[in-house]
Amino acid sequence: MRPRQWTKNVFVLAPLVFDRQLTNIDALVRSVAGMLLFCLISSCVYILNDIMDLESDRAHPEKKKRPIASGALPIKTAILVVILLLVLTIPLSFRLSTAFGIIALVYFGINFAYSTWLKHIPLIDVLIIAACYVLRVAAGVVLITVERFSPWLYIVTTLFALFIGFGKRRAELSLLNTDAKSHRRVLDGYSIPLLDQLITIVSGTTVVAYSLYTFTAPNVPSNHAMMLTIPFILYGIFRYLWLISVKSAGGAPEELVFTDRPLQATVALWGLSVLVIFYLF
Repeated sequence: MRPRQWTKNVFVLAPLVFDRQLTNIDALVRSVAGMLLFCLISSCVYILNDIMDLESDRAHPEKKKRPIASGALPIKTAILVVILLLVLTIPLSFRLSTAFGIIALVYFGINFAYSTWLKHIPLIDVLIIAACYVLRVAAGVVLITVERFSPWLYIVTTLFALFIGFGKRRAELSLLNTDAKSHRRVLDGYSIPLLDQLITIVSGTTVVAYSLYTFTAPNVPSNHAMMLTIPFILYGIFRYLWLISVKSAGGAPEELVFTDRPLQATVALWGLSVLVIFYLF
């Protein structure tokens, strides 16, 4: 179920925070409930993905340790868990909000298509990953009564997800070298120079888009204090680039959040500064 990857679902809370509704108890409860449901739905996707990638995972130096690939978890048990989780989460999603339930179904459908087919198509695979991040934000939007949420955050989320996705592909290609295709077929459609170019494009545009958000969005403080958060975004991007280029890390971006102290400090300081600027200024 990969609980470490549940960190991605904090994007469901983005509308709550950036629309300045964190102190709205009803909106907070609904958003947290939505995030938890997305955690369970995404776990269904991870289990199905591990079942479909069984053989390639067994040949991977790290993924072979996963429960299904290692044989610790029987496939029949894994399938049963997926069915039970879907029976639980989909009705609850619609009960929370019809729009949220539809987004949850779309999210699961896209991920199922990704696991069975789309993940083997270069560029499309990373675009699908980015789309799933945007769906998380959209799911958070429909759970609250939006007052001043800025569409800029959809753009920033898309670019950030593309940056992480291409960085992950680069790390995988660098780690696996000539055996890349046998572990992940889509890597045959990438090269280090191509990924470096794509990463350069999306990292630069991410910084520009976020910077524009900090002083053009309708809900940011009029004193432009949000611009003070830009250095944290810059360092976070630079740090991730350093990790994937120098340390050959980034094959599992969610792991870096739990292991890299400078990255953790950057995320914490950025989050704290956003809360202070939005809720105390």
